[in-house]
Amino acid sequence: MPKEKIKILLVEDDTFLLGMYATKFELDGFKVMTAEDGEKAVRSALKELPDVILLDIILPKLNGFEVLKQLKQEPTTAKIPIILLTNLSQKDEIEQGLKIGAVDYLIKAHFMPSEVVEKIKKVLRK
Repeated sequence: MPKEKIKILLVEDDTFLLGMYATKFELDGFKVMTAEDGEKAVRSALKELPDVILLDIILPKLNGFEVLKQLKQEPTTAKIPIILLTNLSQKDEIEQGLKIGAVDYLIKAHFMPSEVVEKIKKVLRK
């Protein structure tokens, strides 16, 4: 019996980046779900209960911080590790995200998709 694939929810409004990350995670054996806006991200997380969420901060409808807050308040999703994906190098935004409950963050420009996959695997091993 093959073990369950790790479910990841990728939340990113840039469809090119979303596609690139989705492909990379699928090639690495993850089951990938995607959302292009904050509202869809919350709905998808509550319905699918992913093992990990990669969450962009700047999103249409609900920003990443709102998504993070909502998911941390829901008992069913509160324990899911959420990693912020950001273009912002503003420290206070990152700190705000970590305070709300993100386990880590990635600055998009600093990481190749393969490095993002490695970082996710590390978080899941903790």
